[in-house]
Amino acid sequence: MRTASEIKTEIEALPHKEYVKLVSWLTERDWGRWDKQIAEDSQSGSLDFLIDEALNEKAIGKLKEI
Repeated sequence: MRTASEIKTEIEALPHKEYVKLVSWLTERDWGRWDKQIAEDSQSGSLDFLIDEALNEKAIGKLKEI
């Protein structure tokens, strides 16, 4: 397996179109992982504190309308 340093060098040598494809793929991959983690956290109740915090802020009039 190549090192991160070797891969960085190869990325820097890519033609612009190939670089854009790689960045797009990495971005989609990263967002996919993020979406999966958010869904898992939501299902497990790990994010319930955010709902509670927002409801509390609303109750005391600190929540702003957007």
